[in-house]
Amino acid sequence: MTETTTPASDSPAKDRPWLIRTYAGHSTASASNALYRSNLAKGQTGLSVAFDLPTQTGYDSDHILSKGEVGKVGVPVCHLGDMRQLFQDIPLEKMNTSMTINATAPWLLSLYIAVAEEQGADVRALQGTVQNDLIKEYLSRGTYICPPKPSLKMIGDVAEYCYTNVPKWNPMNVCSYHLQEAGATPQQELAFALATATAVLDELKPRVPAEDFPALAGRISFFVNAGIRFVTEMCKMRAFVDLWDEILLERYGVEDPKFRRFRYGVQVNSLGLTEQQPENNVYRILIEMLAVTLSKNARARAVQLPAWNEALGLPRPWDQQWSMRMQQILAYETDLLEFDDLFDGNPAVEAKVEALKDGARAELNTLDSMDGAIGAIDYMKARLVDSNAERLGRIERNETIVVGVNKWQSGEPSPLQTEDGGIMTVDPAVEAEQIDRLNAWREARDAAAVKIALADLRAAASEGRNIMPASINAARVGVTTGEWAAQMRAVHGEYRGPTGVSASPSNMTEGLDDIREAVSAVSDRLGRRLKFLMGKPGLDGHSNGAEQIAFRARDCGMDMRYEGIRLTPEEIVKAALEDEAHVVGLSILSGSHIPLVEELMERMRSAGLGDTPVIVGGIIPDDDAARLTAMGIARVYTPKDFELNTIMMDIVTLADPKPVAAE
Repeated sequence: MTETTTPASDSPAKDRPWLIRTYAGHSTASASNALYRSNLAKGQTGLSVAFDLPTQTGYDSDHILSKGEVGKVGVPVCHLGDMRQLFQDIPLEKMNTSMTINATAPWLLSLYIAVAEEQGADVRALQGTVQNDLIKEYLSRGTYICPPKPSLKMIGDVAEYCYTNVPKWNPMNVCSYHLQEAGATPQQELAFALATATAVLDELKPRVPAEDFPALAGRISFFVNAGIRFVTEMCKMRAFVDLWDEILLERYGVEDPKFRRFRYGVQVNSLGLTEQQPENNVYRILIEMLAVTLSKNARARAVQLPAWNEALGLPRPWDQQWSMRMQQILAYETDLLEFDDLFDGNPAVEAKVEALKDGARAELNTLDSMDGAIGAIDYMKARLVDSNAERLGRIERNETIVVGVNKWQSGEPSPLQTEDGGIMTVDPAVEAEQIDRLNAWREARDAAAVKIALADLRAAASEGRNIMPASINAARVGVTTGEWAAQMRAVHGEYRGPTGVSASPSNMTEGLDDIREAVSAVSDRLGRRLKFLMGKPGLDGHSNGAEQIAFRARDCGMDMRYEGIRLTPEEIVKAALEDEAHVVGLSILSGSHIPLVEELMERMRSAGLGDTPVIVGGIIPDDDAARLTAMGIARVYTPKDFELNTIMMDIVTLADPKPVAAE
C-alpha cells in the first residue's frame, strides 16, 4: 500500500501566527539596537523593549538612586538621543513595538513619537503598545512614581491622545503578568486585572463623545501570565475572554462585538523558573506557552517567552534565540493553526471556566464595594502577599512538587552553564559611559528651549491639561527622563505603596513552634525582642522575596521592620541605628547587589554597626556571592534557598550572643 500525500492546494487554510517577540534590552541603546536587529533577522516579528530601572522610575542615569542600576535589567533611555540610537535602522512605521513602561509611559511614548517623526514616519500609522498600568505597579512590581489618582489621569491622557493622533497604538496594556508573579490565584488575576481595566474605562468615558467610546474601549489590551498548570491557565484565558465581553456589554453598553474582543499578549511564567536544574525550565516554558496558544478562541495576539536561564541572570542572545525558535516551531511546523478551537463543547473545560468566572465575579464585587481598583489597592496588595505565602508554604510542605527543588534534587551538572556561567553580565563601565553621554547631551542642547518646555509641561500637569502635547515638545527639545519625571513629582507628589505585610501575625503555626521558642530564648539573652530589619536598596521593585521574609519573620515572633522598596543604603543604615537592629536583611534582584552592598557595608562600619550581621538575597551568581562574603556579608541566599524556616533559624543564630545548640 502506497502512502498518498495531500496536494498543497488542498491543505486547510492556516490562521496567521501570533506576533513573536523576545523581551530585550540591556547595557546601552547601541547594544540593544544591535540585539533587536539581530533578533528581527532571525524571524522575530515584533519588538518588546525592556528599560532599565532608572528609566522606569523616572531618574536620569546620574541620579543617586540610579547607582548600580544603569543598564542592568534593560536599556537606559535618558533623552531623544538614546531613543534615536535604540531604533536606528529600524523603520518604526513598519514595526510593532511593545514598550514595557508604566510610570514614565507618557514620556517614553513621546520620545518614540519624536523619533518616528525624525524618520519621516506617518505617526498615525505607528503600531504597538505601552504597558501604562500603574495599578499593578502598586501591587506587584514597584516602578510607580505618583499617587494613584494623578497616575490614572496620566493613563487617560495617553489613551485620549492616541485615540486622536496615533489610532493604531494600544495606549494601555492591563498587566496581570506581575500579579501572578506576586502569587495571585487565577481568580485574583482575573478580578484584579479586570478591575484595573474598568478603572481606566471609567476615567476615559467622560473624555470622548459617547459614540466614540466603544472604539476607544476596543484599544485597551492586556498582558497576561501563563503558569505551569496549563489546563487551568488555558481555562483562565477563556474566562478572561468571556468576562471582558460581559463587562463591555453590560457595564458600558458596547454593542459591536469587534470592540469587545479580548486582545492580549503574554509572557509565560518566570516565577516558576528554577535555579536548580535550570535546563528543566525549557520544558516549563514550552508547556506554559501551550496554555495561551492551543485554544483558538482565547489565543494570544503576541507571545514572548523567558529564557531557560532567567533564574540565574541576564540571558545571552543565544538563549533568547532558543526561546524564539520554540515559538516558531509551534507556529510553523505543527498543524495547530489549521484547526478551529479544540476545546469548544468540552464539559471539563466549560465547568472549569465557569468556576473561575464565578470566583472572579465574587472578587470583583468585593472590589466594587471598595470603590474599585483605586480604592482597593491596600486590600489587593495584602491578598497577594497572603496568596504568595500560601504558595510557598505548599512548596515547603511538599504539597506542591517542583522538580529539582523539593523532589528529585540530585542530577547531573548542566552542560548549558559554560565558562561564562550560562548568563550575560553587564560591564560596570557601562554606567560611567552612559553618564558621560548624558552630560554631553545636556551641554549640547538649547538650554532656553528646555526651560520653556519644562515650564509648559509643569503648567499642563498643574492645570489638568493632557500632558502628551507638552511631553512630545519636551522630547523634541532635549528634556531628559529625570527632568520630565521631576515635573510630575513636583505637581503630584511621590507615593509610597503598601507593603501588604500586616503587623499582626497570620494564622500559620505549622512548623514554627521550634523557631518561635528559639526566637524567645535568644530575645531573653539579648534583653529585648530580636529585632530584624528588612530593606530593599536601589530601584528594584520585585518585592515578593522581601515580603515573604518579613511575613515569616513576623510569624516567628521577631520584632520585624519592613518599609517597602526603593531605599538608599543611607536610609537603611539610619533605620538600623534607630532600631538597634540585631540583623539586617537586604533583597536585591536587579543585579546591582555588588555596588549597593559595598556602599551599605561602608556606611554600616562608619556608623559603628560593623558587628551587626547583614544577610543578602537575590539572583546572585556564585562568584558574586564570594565577593559579598568577602565584604562581610554573613549569609547569601538565592532562589534555590526556598525553605524560609531555614533562613529564619539563620537569623536567630546570627543574632544570638551565644550559639544556639543544634536540635
